[in-house]
Amino acid sequence: MQNKFENTLDNKRYYTLNYYFKTNFKNKVCKVPINGFFSCPNRDGTKGSGGCTFCSELGSGEFQKGSTQDYLTQYHEGHQIMSKKWANSYTIPYFQSFTNTYGTLEKIKSMVQPFLFLDEVKAIDLATRADCLSDEIIEYLDECTKIKDIYLELGLQSIHDNTANLINRCHTYQDFKDIMKKLENTNIKVIVHLMNGLPYETYDMMIQSAKDLNQFKLFGVKIHMLHIIKDTTIYHQYQKQPFHLLTLEEYVDICVMQLRHLNKDIIIQRITGDGEKDTLFAPLWTLNKTVVINEIDKFMAKNDVYQGDLFNN
Repeated sequence: MQNKFENTLDNKRYYTLNYYFKTNFKNKVCKVPINGFFSCPNRDGTKGSGGCTFCSELGSGEFQKGSTQDYLTQYHEGHQIMSKKWANSYTIPYFQSFTNTYGTLEKIKSMVQPFLFLDEVKAIDLATRADCLSDEIIEYLDECTKIKDIYLELGLQSIHDNTANLINRCHTYQDFKDIMKKLENTNIKVIVHLMNGLPYETYDMMIQSAKDLNQFKLFGVKIHMLHIIKDTTIYHQYQKQPFHLLTLEEYVDICVMQLRHLNKDIIIQRITGDGEKDTLFAPLWTLNKTVVINEIDKFMAKNDVYQGDLFNN
């Protein structure tokens, strides 16, 4: 069966970040996680407390282990580790944990500027929220794009405000749409996060979240499955009142349908997530990332479908 998808060098039927790096940089590119020492407005009492219900005390940066070292030290140590596996690789410093624009312009500058003139750095990546981007920070980051690519990751998770309320997101879909209007006039590369399997979301709701993203100027999308991490708020909620957790088969079906509706030029930067064996409560099938990715590939090949084949339908 012939693969009809054009943005691929292998068997993938969706536009991977690996393909983008290989075709644009002709080299391996590694993301180096860095702890930016931030909080979130739904964690520190500004808008709410406790953070998103699925989030651990380390934010989304479980693999950083709460490093307290300065930015460049974290970067060089992480790069050294990765260089043992991928010699001479290019890098992307990745500010991952919590909300990495939730601070003053001076703090954002102190994070970004050390990496602007490192030759091996091809982009600087900041994970954040739609309600934590002031005009002056957007203007500064856009100015930085004259030197390096700036990736801005927005954790939307779902377009549905009822879901956002359930997970204590403390911002609305309209907040997201408002900031996207500002970002579309910049050269900042925007990546949006979606999370499947959130409490009480239906199949149609998850598909609609993906379809709605086509209206925006996006560089990439990250798709993730809800992880119930031990001792998080959602873990305790689930103990008291269990809700349906997606099976592997259901997740594969949903992901493939989301891909089919997404514009083929949007890079799928992640299609499943990593969990730590010691802290993950459920679903345990998410521990084997390779199996999940392979099942998605097999499903798409078997049904002869690919990213964007239902775009605008």
